[in-house]
Formats: sequence, C-alpha cells, structure tokens
Amino acid sequence: MTDRLTAPPAPPHKELKARIAAAVEANRAEILELSHRIHENPEPAFEEHKASRWVAEAVGAHGYAVERPVGRLETAVRGRMTGRLGAGRRVGVLAEFDALPGLGHGCGHNTMAASGVGAAIALSAVADSFAGEIVFLGTPAEERGSGKAMMIEDGLFDGLDAALLYHPCDRNHVEIAPLAAEDVEVVFNGLQAHASSDPWRGKNALDAMIALFVNVGLWRQQLPDHVRVHGIIQEGGTAANIIPDRTRAWFMLRSADQPYHEVLKERFQRLVDAAALAADCTADVRFSGGAMTMKHNRALAARWVANAAAYGIRDEGMDPASGSTDMANVSWVVPSIHPELAIAPEGTPGHSIEFRDAAATAAADATTLLAATLVAQTAVDVLLDDDLATAARREFESEAP
Repeated sequence: MTDRLTAPPAPPHKELKARIAAAVEANRAEILELSHRIHENPEPAFEEHKASRWVAEAVGAHGYAVERPVGRLETAVRGRMTGRLGAGRRVGVLAEFDALPGLGHGCGHNTMAASGVGAAIALSAVADSFAGEIVFLGTPAEERGSGKAMMIEDGLFDGLDAALLYHPCDRNHVEIAPLAAEDVEVVFNGLQAHASSDPWRGKNALDAMIALFVNVGLWRQQLPDHVRVHGIIQEGGTAANIIPDRTRAWFMLRSADQPYHEVLKERFQRLVDAAALAADCTADVRFSGGAMTMKHNRALAARWVANAAAYGIRDEGMDPASGSTDMANVSWVVPSIHPELAIAPEGTPGHSIEFRDAAATAAADATTLLAATLVAQTAVDVLLDDDLATAARREFESEAP
C-alpha cells in the first residue's frame, strides 16, 4: 500500500475507512490502468464513447447495475449498488472523462474518471457495512455543453443526499468559486464574390466576425472584474480570393454573479447584431451549456478536510482561479462539494500541455488513488452519520438560489 494511505484514517468509522483504503490499494492496478488508457485515448465532449464504455464495464464488474446510455446523452453512465444493510441514504459518486479538443486531457479528467471508478470499487468492497445506495454517475461534456445540467433535467440526480467528486489541480482546495458560464456559437452569413475582380458584389462574413472581436475587445474595458468573455474563430472562409460567405466562432461568457450573466448575454447579442449590420450580413447566435455559480456545502467540506488531513493533505483555502464547471449546477439540486487535489507542481497552468502530461505521471497516479479513497470515505460518512447528513441538508435548504 502507498505510504500515504497506510496512515490511520480520520474518525468516525475508522475501521471501515481503513477497509476502503485497503480496497483502493488492492485494486490500484485496475484503477491506474483505466486512468492511463483514457489519457491515451482522449475524446471531446459528447464523444466519449470509449471512456464511457470503459467506466461502465469497470463498475459493472464490481457489482453495480449499470445503465449506458442513460437519459438523453449517449455517453452518460449510471451504476447503482445497494448496501447489504438495506434502504438508507443515497450518495452520488461522479466521474468526468471528456478531453479538450486538440489538447487531450489538459484538465486531467482521466484521473477523475479513474478516481470515481476507484471510489465505486472501494464502496462495493464494504457494502456489507452500510445501508443505502451508491449511485455512480459517469458525466459527459464538462468542458463544453454542461452535460450534468442535461442529466439534472433527465432526473439522474433526483433523490440524492450528496454528490461527490474530485478535480485535479496544482494545489489542494476543497472550496472553489467557479464563474457562471455559457457557450455561444456565432455564425455570420454573407455572399460570395471574387475578392479581386468584383468584391463589391459580395457580403463579407469575415468582416462581420472581425468587427465582433473588435467590439468584444473594446467592451472589456467596461466589464466588471468578475466577467470573462473569450472566443476563437472556427471558420474564417475558404480561400483568400473568395469573399467569405460564412464564418463561425465559439465564445464563452462567464460571470461570478449569476443574475448579471443575463445582462452579459443581452449585451453580447447586441454586439453580434451590430457587427452583422456593419458588414450587411445576417447572424445566427446559439447559446448552450449553462454552468452556474457554486453552492458550496460547508458541512460536507469539513468532513472532506478532516478525511484528507489524516493523510497529510492541508486545505489551502478558496481556490483563487476562476474557471467554470457544471458541477456547480449539481450543487443547486444536491448538497455538493468540488474538492481539488494536486497532481502537478504549483504554478502548472490548467488546460496546458504541461498539465496534460502531468495527468499521466506517478504523482497523478498517487493523487488518483488518494482521491478515490477520500470520495469513498466521505460517502460512507454521509451514509452512516445522521448528524452530518442532516447538517448538509439543512445548510443546502437554507440557502436559496
């Protein structure tokens, strides 16, 4: 067993938590092989066919009743296992597995998939010790499209008493403050013409797109500090001697203030309309995804911090980074936390080649095993500790969206 996981676990339920750590260690080869296999076969949002099949097969082999697909998403997975002491609370154990287009697992979701599977395996090994149900959820499309939001609408989080996962980072944080975020596809449609002999016959969709980027750049000076607007051009024309009749861009709008996000969307739409008017083109705008701000559950977080401290992990306070996650959507329907554990040296940027490479190192493997252990231990705390479950639910219900 790894040195870290041989340390005595935190109370309560120390004997059971030690069994969980031992179960993770006993299955370490399977857990880490899965992490590396997913890392070597990156699949972007909604296309995680191999990864979703692999995680489904893994939890199915350890006694879970598996549905794949489940709900509307072809790559969503649900596995259920009931404790042998009968009915009780229900805890969701989540696994993300999508990759970044062109970069692979630059966010380390391979370690999230493997740790979620590892937690599910460990909980199956101690199913004789609790009442209730473990609901394993393989959740697609975190990087784009907010797959968990769709799974919420499909009822896959109904009736859960807690939802747990871990996310890789360069530091250790249990609390995050993600920005509300939405994907925006912008398409400008114009009219083709020869760019030299008769350009006046065309309507330049690239001019409209460039005008939009200029508009956004000028807008940023007046944006609040908590707002981010960024995008890329995905289609810019087909040839330099043809007036482009179609251009397409992918933008993201983010805000730490959920109500202000609607103001942001309205203003962005007007900027698109202005760019289309300037170039005499038409515009199509499609908003999708929709990650929310996080409703952090302090009761669950305190238990995670205690469980992690037993293995020498010190919580470093609020994560100062300002990304976005659809786990925040889950936090408004189920008591939830989004803890982070380091897989890379401090200062390693996320969504980078460096972070991608770090996600397949021995350090990332050790963190994956630790995360599996902590998720499973915190899950049994919720299942067995009435005071914790009551406090988490009371806190959740006392804070309105």
